[in-house]
Amino acid sequence: MTDINFQYPIFGSEIKCPHCRQVIQALTLTDTYLCPRHGAFEANPNTQELVHLQSGRHWKLWEDKWYRQHSHPDGIRFEIHEALDMLYTEGYRATKVIIAQRYYPLISSYLEKGNNWQGNQETKTYKLYGLPVEFSHQSNDEPYWDIVNFILEKEKGAPSRYPYFRLFE
Repeated sequence: MTDINFQYPIFGSEIKCPHCRQVIQALTLTDTYLCPRHGAFEANPNTQELVHLQSGRHWKLWEDKWYRQHSHPDGIRFEIHEALDMLYTEGYRATKVIIAQRYYPLISSYLEKGNNWQGNQETKTYKLYGLPVEFSHQSNDEPYWDIVNFILEKEKGAPSRYPYFRLFE
């Protein structure tokens, strides 16, 4: 008797599309999922990634949510900007951005340098869209940061000024 799970890709018989969050079906006996709106996604069992075949974008799953794995600084900056807009519409303001350490080489040259830039690395202050930026600690104990791109620290209330409008300065 054949196990039915071997007929589907690594994420099962259905997943949520990383773009539109609509439930999409796996194609039997393949590593592919097909979204009627966004096309085919291929599951890579070796890397545990989902690859959008048309664009080549890579996604990883963490706690039932897809996270795009960026290869260009504008992608991560745009994603952060979208999250800031979402916070604003929900009545929150961001107080800090914590970005996964793996993106430091990709995005560090695009960050604003704060006042205390002289001296050692620990006192250097980065900013993005007017907000302080920190990078996650590199730790093998936290697989979270191998998948998740960033988190926003937030508090209730609208920003005193809306600093996020400078998307691609």
